[in-house]
Amino acid sequence: MKVLLVNGGPHQDGCTNLALKEVAKTLQKNEIETEIIWLGVKPISGCIGCNTCLKNDNKCFMEDEVNKFIEKVKDADGFVFGSPVHFAGASGQITSFLDRVFYGRGNLFAGKAYASVVSCRRGGASAAFDQLNKYALMSNMYVIGSSYWNQIHGNNKEEAMKDLEGLQTMRNLGENIAYFLKCVNFARQNGIKRAEYEETIRTNFIR
Repeated sequence: MKVLLVNGGPHQDGCTNLALKEVAKTLQKNEIETEIIWLGVKPISGCIGCNTCLKNDNKCFMEDEVNKFIEKVKDADGFVFGSPVHFAGASGQITSFLDRVFYGRGNLFAGKAYASVVSCRRGGASAAFDQLNKYALMSNMYVIGSSYWNQIHGNNKEEAMKDLEGLQTMRNLGENIAYFLKCVNFARQNGIKRAEYEETIRTNFIR
């Protein structure tokens, strides 16, 4: 079993990475493989709706972190997406990344575990958390929660390390993800099939 954790913050070793590492340590303790991916600081373009990926085996025509990540998705059982809070929302970097990663690719993620974590100096965390969760909630994924909203507070890594409840929330999140993945693995080994979905019906709101 493997979980990919994505750091959508501008600092490779900042508050968001601290939160993700706390989740990863708990997953590793439960014998689940982890990989933390930092999106870096080079601009990631948003989706332009060209539909090239739908005709090209999920590959975007823009060669960047999105295609590198998509290559890893098929071998992953769960995902944790992390972001700092910018103006009560997720970072532009991870927003553009997720818009393209999830566009037309629900079948790659269906039935897998999903969690998001946010790091925040003071306010706006719940709004950013809600934004990140919406990608999973329309992709037939299982959103994993914790003992509180998945957030950690601090203006920098040193401050965030003092948020003992936030760090505990991350560890509890790791335990919940591990438990879910073990249940899914047990079901698979005992012939319990994953949910089957009807063919998609698209109804546009037109007048």
